Amino acid sequence: MIRTKLYFPMALAITVALALPVAAQVQTEVPPVVPGAKPVKVDRLKIHGTALEGNLEGNAVERDVMVFLPPGYAKDRSRRYPVVYALHGYSIGAEQWSKEIHAPQTIEGAFAQGAKEMIVVLPDSRTRHNGSMYSSSVTTGDFERFIARDVVSYIDAHYRTIPNRLARGLVGHSMGGYGATRIGMKHADVFGSLYIMSPCCLSPRQAPPANAEMEKAVGEAKTAEDFARLPFGARAQLAAAAAWSPNPNNPPLYLDLARKAGELQPDVLAKWAANAPLAFIDQYIGNLRRYRAISLDVGDRDGLRVDTGKLHDILEKYGITHGFEVYQGTHTSAMAIRFQNYVLPFFSSNLCFSKDCK
Repeated sequence: MIRTKLYFPMALAITVALALPVAAQVQTEVPPVVPGAKPVKVDRLKIHGTALEGNLEGNAVERDVMVFLPPGYAKDRSRRYPVVYALHGYSIGAEQWSKEIHAPQTIEGAFAQGAKEMIVVLPDSRTRHNGSMYSSSVTTGDFERFIARDVVSYIDAHYRTIPNRLARGLVGHSMGGYGATRIGMKHADVFGSLYIMSPCCLSPRQAPPANAEMEKAVGEAKTAEDFARLPFGARAQLAAAAAWSPNPNNPPLYLDLARKAGELQPDVLAKWAANAPLAFIDQYIGNLRRYRAISLDVGDRDGLRVDTGKLHDILEKYGITHGFEVYQGTHTSAMAIRFQNYVLPFFSSNLCFSKDCK
C-alpha cells in the first residue's frame, strides 16, 4: 500500500544550479527538547577509504565520520544494534549536517519519544568542489563504494552492530538524497530500509547556458583558494562533472564540462544522463523490491518536489510499496523535525533489531 500525503503550495520559488541548493543547508527549524531524553555518546573517527585511494583531485582518503551511540550502548555489553547511515548534502560535511539536523538532540528526542535505540552514522563526503555526488569516479574517488563498503565494514568491525542488511538503514537529504537513491538502488545487498529526503539530481541534467566569462574563470583557477572564490553555480558544475564526466587525461581538473569554448559537448551530457536515477531506475527494480521499507519526502515549497514526485510515480508504476509525503516547508526548513519525528521512527519500525534477521 502506498501512503501518500500531499499539501498544495502557495508558491513555488526555486533558484537551482544543477538541481543543487544554491546555499549551504542552514535554515532549519529546531524541534523542542523532549523532556527526559537520555544523552547519546558521540564518537568522531577517521575511516580509511580504500575506495578513494589514488583519486586525482587529491581528496582526503582518511575521512571524518561521526558515530552516535544510543544511551543503552555502554550499559549492556552483549546487546547489538541496527545502524542508520545518514548522508549530507552539497557544500557541507558531516559536522555541519549534524548541526542542521540538530544531532544529537533530535536523535535523543526520537529515542525518548519511543523510537527503538539504534546507532546513527554520519560519514563526510565533501570534496575539492564541495560534493562527491556519492558517485564512482577516478577524479573524486569512488564514494559510492566508500559508503556502501568501507564505512559499513568499519562500523561492523568496531561497534556492536547487527551485521545484516535488514539491520542497516540508509537516509540522505538533497545531494545525500541523491546518494541514498543511487546507492540504495545499487546496493540492496547492503541495506534493508531506505529513506530519501528532498533528493537532488534525479533527472538527466541540461547543459548550462554559454558563459564565456565563467568558462574563463574556471580555466584560470589553479589553487584551492581560486576555486573557493568561484560562484556557487560554477562549483556545483565542477562537482557534477568531476563525479559524472571524469577525464584522467585532462589536468588539472581531470574532468570534462558540458561546454567547451562555448560549444555543447553531447558526449558529456550523455554521461551526466547516465548518472540520473530517473534514467537508470528501471535497471534496478529487482533491487528496490528487496527493501523491507522505502519512504520519500519533500517540502511543498522545494524546487526538488517535481522530480521527487516522478520517483514516487515510478515506484508506484512498478507496484513497489513505499511512503511518500509532500509536507509544508522549503528545502531545508523541516530537516531536523523530520529527522526526529519521521526518519528515525521509520527506521525504528522497519529495521531488524534481532540478531537473527530474516
